[in-house]
Amino acid sequence: MMRTRFRDFDWMLLSFVLVLSVVSVLEIRSATAMTKFHGFQQKQMVFLAVGLVGMFGFSLIDYHRLLEIGYWAYGVSLVSLVAVRVVGTKVLGARRWINLGGGVHFQPSEWVRLVLILVAARFFWEIVESGRELSWKDIGKAFLLIGVPMVMVLKQPDLGTSQPDLGTSLTYLPVLVVGLYLGGIRWKQAGILILAALVVGGIGLSTGKLLKPYQRARLTAFMNPDSDPQTSGYQIRQSLIAVGSGGLWGKGTNKGTQTQGDFLPIPYTDFIFAAFCEEHGFLGALGVLLLYFLILVRMIQNAQTAADPAGSLIVMGIMGVLLFQIAVNIGMCVGLMPVTGIPLPLMSYGGSSVIYMFLALGIVMNVRMRRFVN
Repeated sequence: MMRTRFRDFDWMLLSFVLVLSVVSVLEIRSATAMTKFHGFQQKQMVFLAVGLVGMFGFSLIDYHRLLEIGYWAYGVSLVSLVAVRVVGTKVLGARRWINLGGGVHFQPSEWVRLVLILVAARFFWEIVESGRELSWKDIGKAFLLIGVPMVMVLKQPDLGTSQPDLGTSLTYLPVLVVGLYLGGIRWKQAGILILAALVVGGIGLSTGKLLKPYQRARLTAFMNPDSDPQTSGYQIRQSLIAVGSGGLWGKGTNKGTQTQGDFLPIPYTDFIFAAFCEEHGFLGALGVLLLYFLILVRMIQNAQTAADPAGSLIVMGIMGVLLFQIAVNIGMCVGLMPVTGIPLPLMSYGGSSVIYMFLALGIVMNVRMRRFVN
């Protein structure tokens, strides 16, 4: 029975993910070779091993059962976000983790994203199954469903600087967008929502109430890094130098001057793509982008062959978040997006991020393995 189930496993998708994971470990090793963080590649391999076990485990649990407990998990996730405020530990300057002991830290905002994907899939699936059109009341409920944990994550600042976790909270938005689209939002409704967002955003930016001073500085640095090269524009400038200096072939492993010289900030997490470009050049970057493209395409294919709309909603929700994170992180590294602190999936160092991604892939596999089951 087990062999029959795994016969339908998406081994091709897993192979692309594993290749990218190997690239990640090698780049983390190179990026931390001359720093106090040397050896982080070993921790990353542990995270990958745990993630793989979790992925196979999740692939065996019928995703309909996960949907059934979705609202309970949603309640637990809100409690975990409250726990961060009460007993959270500050890591890398931000209080967003819970210390599990032994140097292991758990970031609830990562797994909350997975819960939101399941809850949103169930919410919009019920609407699709009922055969009714998406109403404004439904849209309001969806905004509330995603908005509550978003606000709670935004309330997880570095208590020393009061800077909210804007990056992680933004990754919840694709869940809402994908859900609304697949749930059948009408063009008129979408137009009104977009117009309202533009009006609110415009008023907030013009009055200065929407963004905090450090956020405005990041936005200014993104548009003109040379306006403040030593502070707000430093990260973008160093990233652009690293990416540009890689040329076509790159400088080679352990030979990136920006990375090894400690000019490029946190090259093993947020700016790992810039470090990789410096060492492996345009062709190496193209290879990484191709792997991401193949992963996304396989996810879309699995969504199209799902047994029911719920499966499609889950896979497309995971795919939407993955695409958003890739676009924002790489855009940040090449100066096309502001610095937000969103890690590059399957590349950046981090246990919570890696394990979340593999659990999400486990659910994707779950949907694929049950695509012939009514």
